[in-house]
Amino acid sequence: MRQLARVLALFAAVTGLLLGAGPPAQAFPQAAFPLTSDGNRGTDVVALQHLLAAHGRQVAVDGVFGSGTRSAVVGFQQSEGLTADGVVGPATWGALAVTVRQGDSGPAVRAVQSLLNAKRSAGVPVDGVFGPATYTAVRAFQSHAGLGVDGVAGPATWRNLLWHFENVDFGPGTMCARSPDGNADAHWATAGAAAQLEAAAAAFAGTGNGVLPVGDASFEHGGDIPGHAGHEVGMDIDVWPVRTDSAQCTAGRITWQSASYDRAATRRLVQEIRAKAPGHVALVYFNDPQLISEGLTTSYPNHDNHLHIRYR
Repeated sequence: MRQLARVLALFAAVTGLLLGAGPPAQAFPQAAFPLTSDGNRGTDVVALQHLLAAHGRQVAVDGVFGSGTRSAVVGFQQSEGLTADGVVGPATWGALAVTVRQGDSGPAVRAVQSLLNAKRSAGVPVDGVFGPATYTAVRAFQSHAGLGVDGVAGPATWRNLLWHFENVDFGPGTMCARSPDGNADAHWATAGAAAQLEAAAAAFAGTGNGVLPVGDASFEHGGDIPGHAGHEVGMDIDVWPVRTDSAQCTAGRITWQSASYDRAATRRLVQEIRAKAPGHVALVYFNDPQLISEGLTTSYPNHDNHLHIRYR
């Protein structure tokens, strides 16, 4: 009987594919709605703000989860009978994420378009109109994620879009990409981690201490990454310490013990990293004893030549 069940299951799967039923409804078993709260920033927050607008909540769409967004979230949670804590978890996302399809329009469509552009470089206009280009982009994402390909942004598509990592944006004059372990495609992170690092790098660039070198983060869908015990869930990013000649993106790699190490500039970098993600930096591993004594970094073996940021 067990062998017969296996045969029948295989027959059903093959038949479903032949009939166009598509792959299983959840190819990424780790996909889940992200926890989003005060202090977060990035594409997921943009989507949240659009969805709040779709439910009649007035909030600025600026990608920063500040007091206005928190008030709108609390008001929405109260109206839905949810725990009104201002934290957007699975229940709140599930209530916010309305199904949209071709022919629809409005803020919820803008949310889908923003996510598709940031996480899969779809290049669709964020105009709030679910037209042919958005339909094609949704289908492409569903195929990528292993979902049923129907062009409708329903619960599974929302969950996978919001969970999916995005590439760190190496903006001109703010960051450069470095992959010392040969992981050239390891610059993916959660939307929150990527945006928080980008904001810190932009602020640091204004100090005149050069461009921020960024090492490994994660692969596009997480998982094991060579040369690292962590970096598997999109919330760990390595950056390099700052040099006195500000040439950290063009000159040799240094440690905190090197003559060309700039402690003051590296201190400022860590301060910007923490300031642009209030409450969302779990720790920064880096073995400079002075920065450790100031409570800015934490000691960890083999972290003399890079700072390991772990976001919450």
